Amino acid sequence: MSETADRIHIEQLELRARVGVPTDERAEPQRLTVSLTLELRNPIAECRDELERTVDYFAVCERVKAIAASGERRLIETLAEEIAGLILREFTVRAVEVELRKFILPDTACVAVRLRRGN
Repeated sequence: MSETADRIHIEQLELRARVGVPTDERAEPQRLTVSLTLELRNPIAECRDELERTVDYFAVCERVKAIAASGERRLIETLAEEIAGLILREFTVRAVEVELRKFILPDTACVAVRLRRGN
């Protein structure tokens, strides 16, 4: 991420997804959270209080929830890549950071994968 770029950050959006290596783990949707940092193409100062000049973070959240709920995946890494690709294709951003958390191991707060992708 560029040090000077303006960003929108979404912290721990709750998702429901069928993800896991064992078949029985994918039998029911489980709770995941995702945090997203969107590097904007245009400075926030240019928004002029108009939604069309920035990224609609509500729309981002709805699309991310929809992709998480669709289908099954074995790995959270796969879902994280899909989320990053979706955001880069559908929204006007330079780059995105994705941190996807899964609450599956008994002796941990969570297991997470973090990635950054850009145009």
